[in-house]
Amino acid sequence: MYVLAIANQKGGCGKTTTAVNLSASLAQIGKKILVIDFDPQAHASTGLGYDPDKIEQSIYDVLSSLSQSKTNLDSILKEVNSNLYLAPSSILLSTLEQELTDEIGRETRLWDAISRMQTKFDYVLIDCPPNLGFLTINALRAANEVLVPLEMSFFSFNGVNQLLDIINLVRERLNHNVDYRILMTMFDSRLQYSYQVQDAIRERFGDKVCRTIIHVNVKLREAASQGRPALYYDKYCRGAKDYLSLARELISRIEPPEPLSKGWTPKNRISKSSPKIGRDMPARTVEFIFPDPEAKEVFIAGDFNGWRVNEDAKLEKRNGVWVKSMTLPPGRYRYRFVVDGRWVDDPNNPMKEKNPYGELDSLLNIG
Repeated sequence: MYVLAIANQKGGCGKTTTAVNLSASLAQIGKKILVIDFDPQAHASTGLGYDPDKIEQSIYDVLSSLSQSKTNLDSILKEVNSNLYLAPSSILLSTLEQELTDEIGRETRLWDAISRMQTKFDYVLIDCPPNLGFLTINALRAANEVLVPLEMSFFSFNGVNQLLDIINLVRERLNHNVDYRILMTMFDSRLQYSYQVQDAIRERFGDKVCRTIIHVNVKLREAASQGRPALYYDKYCRGAKDYLSLARELISRIEPPEPLSKGWTPKNRISKSSPKIGRDMPARTVEFIFPDPEAKEVFIAGDFNGWRVNEDAKLEKRNGVWVKSMTLPPGRYRYRFVVDGRWVDDPNNPMKEKNPYGELDSLLNIG
């Protein structure tokens, strides 16, 4: 079980939007997901279709010592769909810090509740409140990683620096190491300013920045007003596709790739000589080419590498085109390019097939 806290003390950065839509995307891929709404405003609960005023028990009743409806985390779970569950919030959550002022170990209340949970999940996503108080510290203590949504504004840098100070404090005072990643949100590709901020973010945070970028998309707001993730509202919209890309990136970074099954291989277009892999599996050297001289970085992900986007999947720029060679056993492969955070099919390969998310995968048959 991997616990991901989504936090930023600055409001309006897409924190709850990310919690709602990333969880739905992970569930769509087949992962079992729990969203813990840890914000007293309960926006994540609303975004997943539950009215907080009509919920009898919430995360407050799990963590509070004074609640007359004291319960455990399993008992409050609400099913959004077969793979996605919600632990709803309540306005009473805002009183929790005062209630637990004199309690020993109050910073680990949430982690204790998660660790005692009987229901098994692949990922737990915690939607934190827009501040760096007691609730956020509880979330950081429970998390393996913090995802920090950062909108395209130079003012947003200040909030991140303060959050990183709190992460260091959790490491020193609570003896808990938690990693972090920066997610660029509300990116408007029509504005040169967005690209300037993007360059500054990548320069400041380096490999801690997610390769996926969340673009400005009105469907994300429309879906939120309907109490639904964008994937359930309009799965072909830009917002839904961005968060599916983010889900794939998260999985590829955290989970080891599955070994290649016999008879299945990657997809591309240019095959060369045939070295040997194993005893009786002749392989082909395949050259993947992506023609975009303006791109800053290009990766390839597919069946052959577990859809992982990492340094091993990076293409090299040669004379204005991006190139990578791979030696692959015979079979049939799906693949896509990741160009500056955007997942795209191969423009030079006419062999394509629609995937479950309404996008096109390129296909390669070898042998």
